[in-house]
Amino acid sequence: MNRILATARTEFRIALRNRWVAIAIGLMALFALVLSAAGSAPTGGLGVDRLSVTVASLTSLAVYLVPLVALLMSFDAIAGEVERGTLPLLLTYPGGRVEILIGKLVAHLAVLTLAVVAGYGLAGVAALRADPAAAAGLPALFRLTWTSVLLGATFLGVGYALSSLARRPSGAAGLAMGFWLGAVVLYDLGLLAAVVADDGGWFTTDLFPLALLANPADAFRLFNLAASEASAAAAGVAGAASSVPLWQSALSVFVWPLLALAAATAALRKVTP
Repeated sequence: MNRILATARTEFRIALRNRWVAIAIGLMALFALVLSAAGSAPTGGLGVDRLSVTVASLTSLAVYLVPLVALLMSFDAIAGEVERGTLPLLLTYPGGRVEILIGKLVAHLAVLTLAVVAGYGLAGVAALRADPAAAAGLPALFRLTWTSVLLGATFLGVGYALSSLARRPSGAAGLAMGFWLGAVVLYDLGLLAAVVADDGGWFTTDLFPLALLANPADAFRLFNLAASEASAAAAGVAGAASSVPLWQSALSVFVWPLLALAAATAALRKVTP
């Protein structure tokens, strides 16, 4: 545990020096406040409180922004150590590769948690100041917060795995951006095209819900929308969210960070200093 905490402290100081803490908090705060102001318009028509509608908007933001920030923080974690020649030095310390990886994860997850709490907290304060009845949406905001942290942990693990496989920061950056584009953007477009082509067939009824759970970003979105009173604010996903049992999407949200960490550990074991 001491070795993990020592690595985490070092990585957190590096993140502070590289302005990642300020950048992550600034991005989340800016977009959360914008969505908080823009997402309050339909509350009257939906018959729900302002904060619940804001949470539905923040869910769509988190699906894109949290994975992106996580990958940008993690793609250099291993490849950068290899290129700078510091990985052999790290491995000479009395700490194994798993301890090094977990230490980096703790530090980067702390940065991401600070950004998420700051962004969502500002959005919640803005909603409560505008409408005291918005306090009814606080459970949804809390649920969005911890699920966003788990989503970030998943993509941090993926970033470490890609960084270990690439072994060069430039290659790791390309792999990270390609993975983000495929998992967050192109995956849903492919599913949409398949649903349209299937026209209500077996893919739509049987395979489509499983395909959504197989993507950590979609599982995160399904869980938050299915448990939200304002899921109608995201009508394109509301139907899918109601067709997938809540426990299945919740299980996927919890399992994906473990799978990503296991993949990162396996990839790091193959790296030779």
